[in-house]
Amino acid sequence: MGRPGVAVERVGRPRGKTAEAFIRFPHRLYRECRQWVPWFDRSMRKLIARNHPFFEHSEADFFVARRGRAPVGRIALLHNRPLNEKHGESSANFYFFDAIDDEAVSSALFETAFEWARSRRLDRIVGPSLFGAASGHGILIDGFEHRASMTMMNYNYPYYRALIEKAGFEKRRDYFSARLDPKTFELPQKIRRVAEIVLDRGHFEVMRFRTKEELRAVAEQVGEMYNEVLASFNEGHRLSDEEIRMAIDDLVDIADPALIKILTYHGRIVGFLLPFPDLSAEIRQSNGKLGPLTILRLKRAVGRARSMIINGVGILPEYQRLGGNALLYYELTQTSREQEGRFLHAEITQVAETTDRMLADMRSLGGVVYKTHRLYERSV
Repeated sequence: MGRPGVAVERVGRPRGKTAEAFIRFPHRLYRECRQWVPWFDRSMRKLIARNHPFFEHSEADFFVARRGRAPVGRIALLHNRPLNEKHGESSANFYFFDAIDDEAVSSALFETAFEWARSRRLDRIVGPSLFGAASGHGILIDGFEHRASMTMMNYNYPYYRALIEKAGFEKRRDYFSARLDPKTFELPQKIRRVAEIVLDRGHFEVMRFRTKEELRAVAEQVGEMYNEVLASFNEGHRLSDEEIRMAIDDLVDIADPALIKILTYHGRIVGFLLPFPDLSAEIRQSNGKLGPLTILRLKRAVGRARSMIINGVGILPEYQRLGGNALLYYELTQTSREQEGRFLHAEITQVAETTDRMLADMRSLGGVVYKTHRLYERSV
């Protein structure tokens, strides 16, 4: 499989040499790049071993491109059945695309992808996309001077765009990341007034948390609501119960409880705002290794982080346009005041260009777009 001089090999055993090449190749590719943030090796091996609830309903394969013995690229290919069913499509997805700046390498990887999709009677390939709306989409096409937002939105070299487009891919959708200034994080008077009216009416309230134990106490209810909201997003679908449990556990692990905002309507959980301390520098320092010292360093960094990443805002459809989003942002500004001086930077990630309400919220908060990611598609 592959082009002359480039061989593409499927990853077999999760601890075999090919798996190791798949996991470690980007570490060599981005060795001198301070903006790149790695996945943890442990998480990668779980995926390769199919030790993830995604594989209860869908399938994936992982491939490494070599020139001689040297790894020169990689790609993961996925058939996400619930995503296709939700949107009435017959698509494969690609993710973990990394390659040297060589069209022969990227062509070999994408030809493998097209053949993989056709063999499953899929007629389109979309990516980079991992688990639908539950994970970051696209390649970076603007804002290369800025570090990745943990592993929530990818970082890649500028030449990736040309490699993907030369393989025949076209734009499907752009996603924006916007920078906020926490020191001047003030809601416009109009939105503040809406939030105050909503509070006075007494229908909506925002839950506050002091500890992770308090977060875990409502995790199941939050998970049910999160899943319903997730299914309404672009590229979204309902996750399995086990996928939701894993997602909630992952969110709680990196959360600062004081930042998390959960919206209720007469006691029912109906929305969320999910800001997280930015641990990108600590994850980058780990080099993908998640040992006891790394875990300790990450836990300590949660309270010391000077940057905030807002990666998730959603309200159940039937409770939208009632002022709940204004109330969520109002509560976040209150928390920012209570922790005055702590955060020097903040950003909102993964705002789709097609989501008018989120774009309006982003502008209302004074957000300035500084990174753009592009999701691509191509028929096969």
